[in-house]
Amino acid sequence: MLRSKILFLFCLTLFLTIASFAQQRIFEAYTIRNFTFQGHAAKVVFPNKADENGYWVWRARFWGHEPQLDKALLEKGFHVVYVDVADLYGNEEAVKLWDDFYAYCRKEFNLNQKVVLEGMSRGGLIIYNWAAKNTDKVFTIYADAPVCDIKSWPGGLFASAGSPSDWEKCLKAYGLDSNSIMDFKGIPIYNSIAVAKANIPVIHVYGEADEVVPAAENTALLAAEFIKAGGNIKLIGKPGVGHHPHSLEDPTPILEFILESIRKAN
Repeated sequence: MLRSKILFLFCLTLFLTIASFAQQRIFEAYTIRNFTFQGHAAKVVFPNKADENGYWVWRARFWGHEPQLDKALLEKGFHVVYVDVADLYGNEEAVKLWDDFYAYCRKEFNLNQKVVLEGMSRGGLIIYNWAAKNTDKVFTIYADAPVCDIKSWPGGLFASAGSPSDWEKCLKAYGLDSNSIMDFKGIPIYNSIAVAKANIPVIHVYGEADEVVPAAENTALLAAEFIKAGGNIKLIGKPGVGHHPHSLEDPTPILEFILESIRKAN
């Protein structure tokens, strides 16, 4: 039994080391700063030639996963920033930490007042919940297979199987229970209304066969509220694709949407 545990720990350490090395290689052509911010892992990737306007993209989750858009933006002179708030599921504590990280990044790296938000999967929770309270700080939002209702994921109360372990942590993070969650409106579906009314354009990319974060329970419901509020939302569905892979093999449509959104805002 002891030998098995030792072997397991060795394999886990080896896997994490390889994964960390692979993530570093993704952006090996750029300078990366790794640090801790208020107890949370944080990263900043610096473009080789920074845009004079201090443009930046803020990735909410899954650092290094499908990095083609991040790389394309780096080549345009954007900084790429990240702070890990995964286990807070976009709650008030996460929003407060993002407030502080936003202020830190602007001061420390001389970045633009407005930022591009990028959220994959559960990253959709924090980008919309933060943007709704900081509409003056956001150029545009790119959400990819985003969680827009915690009852869908991790709750699994509808078609999605959800994640029981994450659901327990999520309810605790929000101070909710199985009854109070049913009337809870502090989710992207409803928080997105403030984003729409602020005329912030958003783009969603999603797999039409996603069974983990089904579009019908998430993106479709958010889009309905967004359009009703007069917002501009672009939807790119991927036929036959599930929750993975995220993004697009060629990120040009997303990149062009972001750049055009910035151009119109200036």
